Amino acid sequence: MSDKDIARTEIGDLGEFGLIDRIKSGITLVNKSSVCGIGDDAAVVPFSSEKYLLLTTDMLVEGVHFTKKMSAKAIGHKAIAASISDVAAMGGIAKYAVISLGVPASCSKQFISALYQGIKKTAKDFHVNVVGGDTVRCHKVIINVALTGEVKKNEVVYRNGARRGDQIFVTGPLGRSLSSGWHLRFVPRITYAKHLVTKYHPTSMIDVSDGLVADLGHILNESRVGAIIEESLIPCRSGARLKNALYDGEDFELLFTLSSSQARKYQDQRNKQFKYYRIGEIVGHRGNLQMKTAKGVLKKINAKGYIHF
Repeated sequence: MSDKDIARTEIGDLGEFGLIDRIKSGITLVNKSSVCGIGDDAAVVPFSSEKYLLLTTDMLVEGVHFTKKMSAKAIGHKAIAASISDVAAMGGIAKYAVISLGVPASCSKQFISALYQGIKKTAKDFHVNVVGGDTVRCHKVIINVALTGEVKKNEVVYRNGARRGDQIFVTGPLGRSLSSGWHLRFVPRITYAKHLVTKYHPTSMIDVSDGLVADLGHILNESRVGAIIEESLIPCRSGARLKNALYDGEDFELLFTLSSSQARKYQDQRNKQFKYYRIGEIVGHRGNLQMKTAKGVLKKINAKGYIHF
């Protein structure tokens, strides 16, 4: 163990992504059959001659992602919709879910019934079969959704494909997700993703859960590039300020890049059903994120967003 590791022995010192990196570095695959493991919105593994299998999981914890004062049905929607959004970010469609639930013994039957109403409705809306799960007693409500999906091999999109000159887009307005209640009623952008992968072949994609700046930072780091985003182009949700759009998170819009030729193709063909907002361009200099202000001045942006630790 290095001196640096000794000085950072608590999870809070490592931070969320430091913890992920630590776990990732300690995992040894038993074989090389997986296509994409830790580090993207979903794992990608072999499935058939034409498709890959997608695997993702999301955990919601009372007091972190929701409170008991919120609608239990809406919490159920969010629980499964977040995983469906991860599948969308890979260009795929969701198929099967197993759901594990931790609850205190004092939790009401009405809360659980409403929670599963939300889960079942959203699963039905997106053609997902809930096929199993587990239950356990604990001190607060915890919901974990593990989801499988599938994607055509020629349509899968990763975080690491952005290249210099690519144009950066987002599928909708950002900011004030929590205060507006959007984080409990968002619609996973499965249809948008399908339109993108069949028509314009995104070079990279991610869903905006930790915040625009943080999630764009993931693309930049994985793709080893930089970016310039334009203040005047960033779409803000009603009542949101630029700071909210950059950092709030839990918007669950898709953030993606298109080659310059595909971006021009979209500009020529765009329709009312699928509106994408161009917000900037990929440049050199790995991980370097800058913003062009309304006055045309470039300023560096620190890649921060919602962090669990």
